[in-house]
Parts: sequence; C-alpha cells; structure tokens
Amino acid sequence: MEYNLADLFESVVDVVPDREALVYLDHPGTGAERRLTYARLDAAANRIAHHLIDSGIEPGEHLGLHLYNGVEYLQTVLGCLKARIVPVNVNYRYVEDELVYLYRDADLAALVFDAEFTERVAGALPHTEKLRHLVRVGEPPEGAPALDAVPFAEAEAAGPEGRGFAPRSPDDLFIIYTGGTTGMPKGVMWRQEDLFFSGLGGGAPTGEPVARPEELAERVAAGGEGITFFPTPPLMHGTSTLTAFIGFNFGQRVVIHRKFAPEEVLRTVEKEKVTSMSLVGDAMLRPLIDALSGPMKGTDCSSMFSVSSSGAIMSETVRAQFSALVPTALLLNNFGSSESGFNGTATDDSGPDKGFRLRVNSRTAVVDPATHEPVKPGEPGRIAQRGHVPLGYYNDPAKTAETFFQRGDERWVLLGDMATVDEDGIVTVLGRGSQCINTGGEKVYPEEVEQALKSHPDVYDALVAGVPDTTWGNHVAAVVQLREGAEEPTLDDIQSHCRTRLAGYKVPRQLVIAPSIQRSPSGKADYRWARAMAAGADSPAG
Repeated sequence: MEYNLADLFESVVDVVPDREALVYLDHPGTGAERRLTYARLDAAANRIAHHLIDSGIEPGEHLGLHLYNGVEYLQTVLGCLKARIVPVNVNYRYVEDELVYLYRDADLAALVFDAEFTERVAGALPHTEKLRHLVRVGEPPEGAPALDAVPFAEAEAAGPEGRGFAPRSPDDLFIIYTGGTTGMPKGVMWRQEDLFFSGLGGGAPTGEPVARPEELAERVAAGGEGITFFPTPPLMHGTSTLTAFIGFNFGQRVVIHRKFAPEEVLRTVEKEKVTSMSLVGDAMLRPLIDALSGPMKGTDCSSMFSVSSSGAIMSETVRAQFSALVPTALLLNNFGSSESGFNGTATDDSGPDKGFRLRVNSRTAVVDPATHEPVKPGEPGRIAQRGHVPLGYYNDPAKTAETFFQRGDERWVLLGDMATVDEDGIVTVLGRGSQCINTGGEKVYPEEVEQALKSHPDVYDALVAGVPDTTWGNHVAAVVQLREGAEEPTLDDIQSHCRTRLAGYKVPRQLVIAPSIQRSPSGKADYRWARAMAAGADSPAG
C-alpha cells in the first residue's frame, strides 16, 4: 500500500463499508437526495473507472470535470484515481474561449460534463484535438447541439463494481487548475503523496500525521463516527474537493449541495446535524447571517462546532455577527492555496487594527523573493512553503521556474502573498503582491482596506483596487455594496470611518457604489472587475 489517494480511500472503505459516506441534497424544494455508504461509493467509483479504462483512457492521461456539485463529481474523481487517470477541475463559469484554452492547456483526453453545458462544450470541442471521449451527466436542453457523448448512467452501468485495478503509485498526479485574479488559469501538478500531507493534513489536519499508509484505516477503525463535513463552495475549486477527501480520510460523512443557496444550507445544517462547514469568506457568511436573522430565524445550528474559510477571509465584523447567532461554532480563517495546501490559521487577534495574523506550520516561512532567504522580523517578504509541495505548473516551465525553487535538499514554493513575521513566528499577511497598490510611493494592500470598509455599519461588501492617477500614480478606490435599506454614505463618511483604522495614505480617495460585488462562485474577489468599475466611474475627490 502506498500514499496514493485511491489506495487510502479503499483502505477506509474496507474497515467501515456500511458507514454513510456521502449525502447529496438537491434544491430548492425538489426533495431529491442520494445517500451512499462507503461500500456503495466505492462500487460506484469502480464502475466509472472501468468504463474509462474500457474506453481507452490510459493511465497518466487527463480527464476534465466540467460539473456542478453532485455525486458524479466525487465519484468520477475517485474513479480517475483508481484507474491512474489524472482528474482536472474545470471552472463551469468559463465561456467558450476560456474552455478552449483550458481543455487544450490541460491536454484533456476525456471530459465528464453536465448536460447544461452542452452548447459551450460543443463550441470548444472542434479546437481540442486530444479530447476524444465525452460522458454527459443528465439530459441536454431542448435544441442543444448533438454530441457523441455517453450518458453517465450508461457509462456507470457498463462497468463492473469490483476493483481489480493495476498497482498505483504515490507519484500519480492530481492537477488543480487555479484561475487566480490575473492571467489565464494554471494547472498545479501535485504528486498524490505530497497532496495527502500538504492539502489533506496527512490524515490528521490538526494533529499528528500518519507515519505509514496503513495507519489511516487503523485510526478510522479505532475511532467512531459522528462528524459531518459540509463543503459549501463548488467542488470545482480545490478547497471543497480536498475538504471532502479529508472527510473520507476520517471515515466520516460528507454532505454536498448542487449550488450554494443560504436558506437551503441552513436547512441542511439542521437536518443533517452538520458539525464542520467550510465556505469562502464574507461573500458566503453574510448571506447565512441574513437568512438566520430573517426567514431562517430559529434554525437549529447547535451541531456546528466549526466554520472554516479559505480563499477569502471572514472579516472581524461579520464573524462577530455570526457568532452572536451561532455561539457554538468556532470560526476559523485558514490560509492556504492551490500551490501550497494548508499553511496556517488566523490568530484570535486578527482584525483591522492588527491585520491578518497567522500561526503557520513548521514548513512555512517568509522569504526574500529575490534571494529566497528568510527575512528578518518586521521586514516584508513573500510567504513560501517547503517539503511536500507541487512539482510545478502543467505546460508552463517559465511560471514554474518563477514560483518553485530548490534550497539545499528541499523543494520550495513561493506564494504570491506578501507578509511579515514577528519574533514569535506569527506571520502577518499584507496581501497579494499582484494586487498591491502603489500610491505616491506607498504600498497599500486591498485586503487591509476592505476589512476597514466592512466594519462600516452601512457596508455589506467591498473590494478595493488601484486606479491610475496623474498625481499619485494610482489612487485607492473602494467599490462598495450597501446593506439593504442603508442610506448612501458620502466619500467623506467613508474616509472618516477608515481614518480611525488606517494610515492616511491607505484611506480610499474614490467611492463607487455598486448594486452588488462581483465574485467567483466560491466567493473569491474579482479585482479586474473592481478596477474596471472604479476606472469607469467619476473622478475621485482630491
């Protein structure tokens, strides 16, 4: 047995075959649900794996998952791992040109897609010479182009439910495509052993990792059940899929919805007694607060002992509001990335006054981006991680050389986040270097200003961007979504509020009121949109 994700999953199945593994609840109001034990999920994954093998997809070839959340998503990921086929996530919001880029860049040989995306898939297909096998989930809409695609139900029915696969390796790949905030998406290449230890915590995200592969199932057999993981963002984002695998590695239950809908999420928390929910920042937490304060008031959320966020932070103001409604839940701002897995968790004193402060793991450091040497306490640098890190970016040797480096006997990855570290090893994240605003020679990181803005009583959500300025080079612009019923604040109001929390040069010089803030389906900031909104608005005050 190896540190291979399929080997590890099968070892858990063998000790708790009758335990419930996966619950899928559709919404709104359809009543559709599916419940699979570990044995049934294993058999379902075996069936799709055998279909892919029988269809000529070879070990090491790539399969795209162009899907909403569903049993088919996780079933197919597991099937790929079993057959040594490399799963590749596809952002379902991409339009035809973006899909052509990703399909080609990832060298997809096969694609499993939701029927809803038939038209976009059909448009991209003629430009993707290597993509030769399609599996369709559901029935295409009326008038959709005809595609030579195998219905998922047929593919599943054609494959045997037994295993009988060739030996696997810890070197088998798992690719996570990350869009980031600038440029085209990049495929992060993980060895499965490295992903197990960096992205999945080595079988114990908050404790001691396993010392040998067999120990994972031994821990599951010796422990009990009762934990329910609920990843609410799309599975196409690495964090949610990895959260599901953490649940499987614990031999516990994972609950998923097709899409994020606040009221349905809360109904599921109450019905399924969810204990651990993951989301992405204020963009997902705020709607839950609104629902709990309004139509879902009185929902029993007492089962929840943790709500974790990664990819975007839960601001201090929003955390306090949620804690007042669900006092049993510990709110965790986790820090990590597709390139590093998990790095650390925010300290209790993180906030607008002190910044986003992290207790990081022993493999994380702040280094000089030029020399790769650790910075002195208080000096800015970039966050880096060593040890179990990815091999690089697929099909992008230049970007790989910029981001990954060797120091001594260890491989490191250099993240895009600027930070400082203090004498006690606490890391303060300043923000993404690519989003840093240079205004009059001073550096301003949007995340810090956004925290201050969100503490304003009339502000529901906010993004901050730099806009070209003849005097300052760039000025700080705030794009703000107001709370429902709030009076529109003036720029002076916003500036007065921010001056109590920020140095003068960080205070926004421009205010743009937007009907809503544009984010990705997982809640990540769309800074290109914010910059365009601010650049197209009225000139700022002096």
